[in-house]
Amino acid sequence: MAGIKALISLSFGGAIGLMFLMLGCALPVYDKYWPLFLLFFYILAPIPYCISRRIIDDTDSASNACKELALFLTTGIVVSAFGLPIIFARADVIAWGACALVLTGNVVIFATILGFFLVFGTNDDFSWQQW
Repeated sequence: MAGIKALISLSFGGAIGLMFLMLGCALPVYDKYWPLFLLFFYILAPIPYCISRRIIDDTDSASNACKELALFLTTGIVVSAFGLPIIFARADVIAWGACALVLTGNVVIFATILGFFLVFGTNDDFSWQQW
């Protein structure tokens, strides 16, 4: 039952994060939809780690180059997702208030993605690898 509660709370976190992203786009004060490009970063962020988890054998405690590359690529995607709204705001494409809402949404969404891998990342009966 703990897995269901975790899944529901992660879904709630994802919905709150997307709400902040939509508020940064759709409020009449801001009315620019350029921050929606961050959805690509939300989709791309977990992909390198998922691929490396399928390829490597986790029994080795030493550092693995595939895992390190996946973490590097994931970090680059996350940093880019935080940098894009700031660049948009500096270029006066979006307002700074919209940038703050989008960055708040980024924090919530990436915390939700991290929470998903922490809760369902173990190799037990209720794992994300079954999906």
